[in-house]
Amino acid sequence: MIRNLAAVGFDQIRRQGLALASTLCWLRQRPQIAAVMVGGILLALGYWAITGGRAALPFSLLAIGFALASGLVSLGADRHPRLLRHTAFGLLGLSGIAGLLAGGTALVAQVNLDLTLPLGLPWLVWHLHLDALAGFFLGVISVVLVAVALFGPQYVIEYEHGPHPLSLLGLATGLFVAGMQLVLLASDAFFFMIAWELMSVASYFLVAYSHEHAANRHAAFIYLLMAEIGALLIILAYGVLVGFGDDFTFEQMRHAQLTPLWAAVAFALALAGFGMKAGIVPLHAWLPEAHPVAPSHISALMSGVMLKVAVYGFIRFTFDLVGIERFHWGWGVAVLAAGSASAVLGVLYALMQHNLKRLLAYHSVENIGIIFMGLGLALLFYADGKPTLGAIGLIAALYHCLNHAVFKSLLFLGAGVILQRTHESDLERMGGLIHRMPVTAVLFLVGCISISALPPFNGFVSEWLTYQAALQVSALDSGVLRSFVPVTAAMLALTGGLAAACFVKVFGVVFLGKPRSHHVQRARRLESKPALAGMGWLAGLCLLLGILPTPLVRTLEGVNLQLTGSGLPETASRGILWLAPVSPETASYAAVLVMLAMGLAWLLSYEWLHPGHEHPERQAYPWDCGFGRLTPRMQYGATAFAMPLRRIFADCFVIHEEIDKETSGADGLKVTAIRYRLHVEDLLWRWFYEPVTRALHWSVRYVGRIQTGNIRVYLGYSFVTLILLLWVIS
Repeated sequence: MIRNLAAVGFDQIRRQGLALASTLCWLRQRPQIAAVMVGGILLALGYWAITGGRAALPFSLLAIGFALASGLVSLGADRHPRLLRHTAFGLLGLSGIAGLLAGGTALVAQVNLDLTLPLGLPWLVWHLHLDALAGFFLGVISVVLVAVALFGPQYVIEYEHGPHPLSLLGLATGLFVAGMQLVLLASDAFFFMIAWELMSVASYFLVAYSHEHAANRHAAFIYLLMAEIGALLIILAYGVLVGFGDDFTFEQMRHAQLTPLWAAVAFALALAGFGMKAGIVPLHAWLPEAHPVAPSHISALMSGVMLKVAVYGFIRFTFDLVGIERFHWGWGVAVLAAGSASAVLGVLYALMQHNLKRLLAYHSVENIGIIFMGLGLALLFYADGKPTLGAIGLIAALYHCLNHAVFKSLLFLGAGVILQRTHESDLERMGGLIHRMPVTAVLFLVGCISISALPPFNGFVSEWLTYQAALQVSALDSGVLRSFVPVTAAMLALTGGLAAACFVKVFGVVFLGKPRSHHVQRARRLESKPALAGMGWLAGLCLLLGILPTPLVRTLEGVNLQLTGSGLPETASRGILWLAPVSPETASYAAVLVMLAMGLAWLLSYEWLHPGHEHPERQAYPWDCGFGRLTPRMQYGATAFAMPLRRIFADCFVIHEEIDKETSGADGLKVTAIRYRLHVEDLLWRWFYEPVTRALHWSVRYVGRIQTGNIRVYLGYSFVTLILLLWVIS
């Protein structure tokens, strides 16, 4: 009997093992389903994660592990491209899901979790810390990462038969994502800089991926050079805190007894270092060079996420490590001025661009400026002893960080679809794509409305919060500041109007009208449902964050409480549908009611403009002065659309405009052809970077003279150096 029972038990185990093996084989052939199943398991643990806040740190480590695993798996993608398209991007999706759970848990539960890893130097181990601020930015990364994981498999197909290794693309992407996540968890200066350099170097290889083009190599070099200069400035900023705190850990830096002078020095170094990575003016030169040449899903990660990691570093350094008790009103003026200049100049330069991705890159400069305007207002109010008003500015900046990550990633993914389907990047050669790519057009339109700060989408909410912070300027004690802040608020209003004009140009030129090139005329719609789902995920968030902002604003109040100990005014509460940052009597916004009113107005106007007819209307081409049918050459182009603004703000650009006419006939009065060429350069490049370049070339020429080629001279150099070292040491 025992033998029979054992045989039956063994047979059952064998059958279960075969069933498990067949299931694993089936899942191996369907990696997307496997990823969804694992994601579902993680989401099932979400409730426990949120109620038990200590689970946030393990989930964050799991997110980093998935990102690193995606890079390692990609090493075999050269022989088996499916490893990159399915397994690697599936792991990135799991990293995003785990990061959402970790970030949401940390933000809702307002955790303060610490972990020490036995890595690093013998006398300096790696310290990890997760709180509400790190959890929020981890959630920002994860939101975009989920969309990229869905979009990426379809997009990288074009690289499978290219000259560049897929293994490098996948490995660098995994390391890049892991580096950003590690920056958020780092709790000592040494580990922070290791993660920072991992993020920067990995993204350099992604920018230089298509390195056969000289322009791409130049863009990658500029990016790496400015990234390393920024890293040096950040190291110096941390060095000031380490010198006064006697330790590399953030906990000791918080208790450093800084003098006002050294606090200002540390703040200036941090603003320059983190601002260079974020792309504030005039340290933005790398951004419009690097984003257009990187793969589009990488551009979404760099513009939508990496810039926010730099903003996180600045907030962590200024509001947490330095502390609000050391704030000076001059710091707020500097940040507010830099943010205002970045916002206005960024959108002006974007208006002049013809390259779609370069245009979006300049809009990243604009939106980073808006974020720094909120931070500058927060610094002013905290320095003036108005913490509740400072909380509005900080919440506005944080909300815009999330909003910009969502709609800018959506726009970059949409640009990737357009470039992949049309093989055109010049706006002047596009047109009529709404008939060939209707779904992409709708999703791209959502991103255009959101970035233009129009209700009821999310961009309006964060900019409205920034306005509300600026309108409380009467509470400041200084009359000079009460005059300065309204000027910056007016610049923010100008930025919003110019951004709306720019994206009217973009959507109209790209999707409306007639095709202007053969490639665009033969473009095919995007058939990949996962890719459309990734873009739809971001578009849905644009609407959700726009119509229900109050819960997130109240959740972000916890970040303020952890950093500064202050939150929104007590009079700001008016229910979940109403957003009243100061008080209901001062200003309030009901996004749901606004959306319903807009929908009703649209329906009524549609019925009024399209009344029912008993007889069908006759359709015909409009009167065109007898010249025949309209052609693509007769439509408004990007250059013509931006011409009035280019004339108004001509002093902000370096404009090269040429008109060549070809004539015929004996007297040369008959014009046979006209060619118009326009090139608009960044004025700051000429003012700021070209003098530095000339000075470096001059110094290099003179330093090069020490290389005489004479061995006796070199021995003399060594002898003098030895004497100097002996004198210094002794």
